[in-house]
Amino acid sequence: MYKNIIVAVDLAHGDAGKALLGRAGQLVDEGGTIRLLHVIEDVPSYVAAELPRDLNDRRQAEAKVELGLLTQGAGANVSSEVRMGAASSQILQCAEDTGADLIMIASHRPGLSDYFIGSTAARVVRHAQCSVLISR
Repeated sequence: MYKNIIVAVDLAHGDAGKALLGRAGQLVDEGGTIRLLHVIEDVPSYVAAELPRDLNDRRQAEAKVELGLLTQGAGANVSSEVRMGAASSQILQCAEDTGADLIMIASHRPGLSDYFIGSTAARVVRHAQCSVLISR
């Protein structure tokens, strides 16, 4: 069905990521690839001044370890990547960089703030140049 799938995961909700990865395994063509992507939001500069300088490096290292645990036993066609920045823009950029034909992302039930700001999943759906599968 799909040759190149991006599975965007929030490591704070590991069960949703594991479920998405399982579903991606069912949707990927033989010989296709699955890229598990986690985006670490930038810390605002006024907060970063009070934090240790190596915080971003530690956050990335921890995310890589957690992604590695998620990909164990998932097959040779699964890779993982950690990016820094705004989640929606990094997911879209990753899809463009890799030529993805499907982005998979979990969504939560929207709260009041989502109606004013918009959720990551909503922004990805609006701007993606490929198919998007939203899981609830």
